[in-house]
Amino acid sequence: MVTFPNAKINIGLSITRRREDGYHDLETLFYPIDLCDVLEIVPTKNNETTLTITGIAVDGDIEKNLVMRAYRLLQSQYNLPAVDINLHKVIPFGAGLGGGSADAAFTLKMLRDMFALPLNDEQLAGMASNLGADCPFFIYNRPLIATGIGDCFASTEFSLKGKFIILVKPSIAVSTAEAYAGVTPQVPQKSLNEKLSSTIDTWRNEVVNDFEKSIFPAHPRIAAIKQRLYDMGAVYASMSGSGSSVFGIFDKPYNPIGCFPDCFVWQGECNV
Repeated sequence: MVTFPNAKINIGLSITRRREDGYHDLETLFYPIDLCDVLEIVPTKNNETTLTITGIAVDGDIEKNLVMRAYRLLQSQYNLPAVDINLHKVIPFGAGLGGGSADAAFTLKMLRDMFALPLNDEQLAGMASNLGADCPFFIYNRPLIATGIGDCFASTEFSLKGKFIILVKPSIAVSTAEAYAGVTPQVPQKSLNEKLSSTIDTWRNEVVNDFEKSIFPAHPRIAAIKQRLYDMGAVYASMSGSGSSVFGIFDKPYNPIGCFPDCFVWQGECNV
């Protein structure tokens, strides 16, 4: 079985409260895009489950990889046979795109379907929350307003269908700790739903990512990418998540070749 775990972008991101457990409450819209990894799970003749990773290099203990942790999580509750898992990484790390979370969530969904496990999406999302705050979103994988630590969802009619996205990831790493260290939590006067209900040309000063306030001064190149996207004609541009990727939304296709040297660049059409 082969599937294609996709990335997400954040449209608007407000940090509303620092919690007593050290996490932060937020308000954002998760929007899936068609930048994808490739995930294959097949039966094995061996007694041990294996994970092979190609594409972007992934360091660290294989057992700590979110894909293997997702397998182990289901294995702890169900009598899963051993499998061979192959992951081809395309979604860049440290980009605010949720690539690792998507891989984990899609692993859960594939294993459920392969072995006919008695789990609906809500139950699977509950299990995915043990792997990471973003993971439950990718079980549903449709535009959702997220609150809490990013794991409480509300349905939305929001759509960018027919728009085009250019996504740019510079060779800059922004750690989650660095991103949150520069944020002062504050509840916005308008809810994100209210802001998104207006026309997209009004979003520039309304639909903001709170992380930009501290990350842009520390990393001027990320700020410059956002401005470049506007100069190219984007109707809206923003950093995704805690960075360092930046996306621009366009009314029509735009060829970005040569515009962002030494960066990962992806372009695609919005389909949801």
